[in-house]
Amino acid sequence: MRRVIICSFFAVALAFVLPIFIGAVRGGGEQAEPPQESAEAEAAAEPSASPQPVTDGDITFTLLTESGAAKKVTMSECLPLAVAGEMPASFESEALKAQAVALRTYIICCTEHESAAHPQADVCTDPACCAAFATETELREKWGEDYDEYWAKICAAVSATDGQYLVWQGEAILAAFHSSSLGATEDSSAVWGAVPYLVSVSTPESAEDVTNLVTTVEVSTEDFKNSVLSADSTAVLDGEPSGWLGAVTLTASGRVASVNIGGTELSGSALRSIFALRSTDFTLEYTGESFLFTVSGYGHGVGMSQYGADTMAQGGAGYAEILSHYYPDTELVVAARG
Repeated sequence: MRRVIICSFFAVALAFVLPIFIGAVRGGGEQAEPPQESAEAEAAAEPSASPQPVTDGDITFTLLTESGAAKKVTMSECLPLAVAGEMPASFESEALKAQAVALRTYIICCTEHESAAHPQADVCTDPACCAAFATETELREKWGEDYDEYWAKICAAVSATDGQYLVWQGEAILAAFHSSSLGATEDSSAVWGAVPYLVSVSTPESAEDVTNLVTTVEVSTEDFKNSVLSADSTAVLDGEPSGWLGAVTLTASGRVASVNIGGTELSGSALRSIFALRSTDFTLEYTGESFLFTVSGYGHGVGMSQYGADTMAQGGAGYAEILSHYYPDTELVVAARG
């Protein structure tokens, strides 16, 4: 399952996500006018063949392995391993299909934009950077006697969506996803920069659907003080701890944008990192003895919520509906060659 992620996406965001979106903005989202052909040339031209569908077996990319070697692989051989590494096989089939499309889209997007983290390869197996590609050994150990059933289920989800991916204005999207959110996903502008199709939307999972959807982290006064000062030495943490906490600024989705602590502003992302919180959707209070974080959801919160997708699937939604909900204004297409 996607780690948070920033995991996967925070370090990549600055070097990868923003350039993609900025490039689209600079281009105005418009296609250049094709050169005009003369009437004679147009008449002489052969009619173009209809686009031919491309299957996962036809889509290739370079994968950076744990050994540091970059090898050429096909989507068909690697996508099932990525789906198995990112989403529980016990999830509904329609949720697994949505995950397969999201990962296929992400990989295709990576092939179209060089990664500063690993320019020698399109994608790597580090889940903190790209995606978690599980191995057969890992899956047999995790699934035990359910291996054959779960592997067949994963492969069926990939096969059912063969070659399908999401585009926005004709380009493969950055199909970000995360584990879970409470009530709403996060707008990408609060994390990496505004991306038109990565906006905050409602998400249906609840504490009944997700174990540990709401968690707590308790920090002693001394540890809290030392941790904050290590992040920003200008913070003034003298006197009663009850007076250390100031105003909290929230993002549009209700997550923490920043907290004034000891007279200095610390971002929600920084606090999440410092105190190993599961997300930036938290509240912070001083209990009289310690500092208590109450945290909702898991992950950066951008894009598709995996548990939300499963909850939607349980309610009868198909994978196309799930994808349309979490990536609004995108189009589901089939890879093709002209």
